[in-house]
Amino acid sequence: MQVQNTAALVTGAASGLGSATATALAAQGVQVFGLDLAGGWEKGGDPAEGVTAVHGDVTSEDDVKAAVAQANEGASLRIVVNCAGLGWASRILSKKGVHDLGLFQKVVAVNLVGTFNVLRLAAEAIATNDTVDESGQRGVVVNTASVAAFDGQIGQIAYSASKGGVAGMTLPAARDLAQFGIRVMTIAPGVIDTPMMQGITEEFKKTLEASVPFPARLGTPAEYAQLVGMIVAHDYLNGEVIRMDGSLRMAPR
Repeated sequence: MQVQNTAALVTGAASGLGSATATALAAQGVQVFGLDLAGGWEKGGDPAEGVTAVHGDVTSEDDVKAAVAQANEGASLRIVVNCAGLGWASRILSKKGVHDLGLFQKVVAVNLVGTFNVLRLAAEAIATNDTVDESGQRGVVVNTASVAAFDGQIGQIAYSASKGGVAGMTLPAARDLAQFGIRVMTIAPGVIDTPMMQGITEEFKKTLEASVPFPARLGTPAEYAQLVGMIVAHDYLNGEVIRMDGSLRMAPR
């Protein structure tokens, strides 16, 4: 699918994977609308050239409807990338007690329900736009899971459940939206050098890097953004989860 003179909605766009993706798409001539919490934009700073900052919560129907309408107002909305997410960790049972139910619900609400909320409302808008080729294609949605969806570690019960849900809805979403010419893909990153990693020690970082077979390093947000671009351009990719992890298979801890 050609991306010039189209619009994209990227969630979690103030930092990390979302920021890199929004910047990369804008550099290709896409009109990008980056959705993030107001606090996220305050921390992330001004968006890159070609990216319009939109304040909103992915779990809010009203916020997402407004963001989708804004993105679809000028150029046709064709690309949606869901990067908003939380990585909070807790064991089911620990010295601190039983896993907090509210924490579990919050992680699932943002990572899974928020992804679905953006997917459904963006698909509704994309489906009203003209097709772009003889196959009847209208657009593509790229969601973000994690390798934790498949080999979650100790303390990742909420995160793994939420990301497993994102991976699990990839194929049915692609099948549901096929009649409207909308593709749905999911990327499952491994250990990526995002702001979530800023609190770790250099020693722990080296341990993480050593756990990746090849290349033995953390992945970068730019590599995630590159993969998004490849998915958008490759019209026959649909209904699949792609691991971007250097062949990492995570140990229990």
